Amino acid sequence: MMSGKIDLHSNQQVNTQSSCLNEWENKVILGDCLEVLQKIPDCSINLIVTSPPYADSRRSTYGGISPDNYVDWFLPIANELKRVLKDDGTFILNIKEKVVSCERHTYVIELILALKKQGWLWTEEYIWHKKNCAPGKWSNRFRDAWERCLQFNKQKKFKMNQDAVMVPTGEWAKTRLNKLGDNDKIRFDSQVGSGFGKNIANWVGRKMAYPSNVIHLSTECGNKKHSAAFPKSLPIWFIKLFSDEEDVVLDPFLGSGTTCVAACELNRNYIGIEVNAEYHQLALVNIDAVRNIYIQKSLL
Repeated sequence: MMSGKIDLHSNQQVNTQSSCLNEWENKVILGDCLEVLQKIPDCSINLIVTSPPYADSRRSTYGGISPDNYVDWFLPIANELKRVLKDDGTFILNIKEKVVSCERHTYVIELILALKKQGWLWTEEYIWHKKNCAPGKWSNRFRDAWERCLQFNKQKKFKMNQDAVMVPTGEWAKTRLNKLGDNDKIRFDSQVGSGFGKNIANWVGRKMAYPSNVIHLSTECGNKKHSAAFPKSLPIWFIKLFSDEEDVVLDPFLGSGTTCVAACELNRNYIGIEVNAEYHQLALVNIDAVRNIYIQKSLL
């Protein structure tokens, strides 16, 4: 586990004037991400996974950002993220619209368009389906059971390990593949005129398949001390997909440290930035707990 790099005290400080990435790796920095990001070397990060404060959310801990001002607030940060990200790197942004005056505000859509103008490629959109979202009742809508995970890249060719997130083919294969018709054994055009074709016989003998862009994960997590912690399984999925071992994963809105914990468990290096002192300390505790486990295993 990152042999020669484990230092339980390395999270405590970092020379923010250093242009050497090694002095940033496996650190959690207390500070405003816009200011800290300006110190990180160009093209040094392999993957960014983050969930910034949503508009008018986390007001008691982060002050809240008006949806009308959200784009202007985030664009300078995104510009720095683009600078530090490697050319073949990926930026995953977990975000969700809010309701204002009985309708969905458009700040997320506006942000996507603004990021495209900034030079980002909006490559894909993943939907995080929250399988156990909290129940509730509203007069004009149902409960939110999903959030966006927007994928942005600097270029069309980027690192992507699709095999790392394959899933079992499912029970359908046992019945469907046992009864193949003649049309299943060739690339048969869709009978509804959609233009798509398929060869079902190609799936015979396969136990694993590539997933869809809908990620089904529970909202439960072990952290009960943060106002909006996402489950560790969410960054784990993206870290597996868009990075290799020893790559550097950045979360500029680290919160309680979930992204860095996931990176550590997957043998990636990490950089976390958190402006809230209480959450910064919580992140250190959570990350050190994982690092301690790996140190103990290495001593056995």
